[in-house]
Amino acid sequence: MLVLLTGTVLTLKAQTASPSAPDTTVMELIGKYTFPDGSVVEQVEVILDSTGLNMVSEAGTSVLQKLGVDSFALVSFQGTAVFKRDDNKKIKMVVIDAMGYHLEGKKNDTAAATKPVAILFNTNKQAIMRSAVK
Repeated sequence: MLVLLTGTVLTLKAQTASPSAPDTTVMELIGKYTFPDGSVVEQVEVILDSTGLNMVSEAGTSVLQKLGVDSFALVSFQGTAVFKRDDNKKIKMVVIDAMGYHLEGKKNDTAAATKPVAILFNTNKQAIMRSAVK
């Protein structure tokens, strides 16, 4: 009886658990990517918002729909985005094939992206992000 009760409680808890934080693979993709001079777009930014993972540029915004480990469909542009890693398994670039264009952009390494960030809430329960390192 105890085993049955424990199984039932664990099943209910798993069903009512809050959604987990985005996995580390997704978090590694977030950032800005710069393309060579003369490219159709100079830069794209990968962001995570309430709609999921998105790629934003001056050409527009597209949801990134997962195809594989580091490959995504660019839904709005009928194309693909494949993220490339270096020998240390860090994201180093993105290769975009969309609407007849082939683009290869390097990920920008910014100091802000490597600093720990604390998420605080103000009196209106709005999230405020502050660097944890001064």
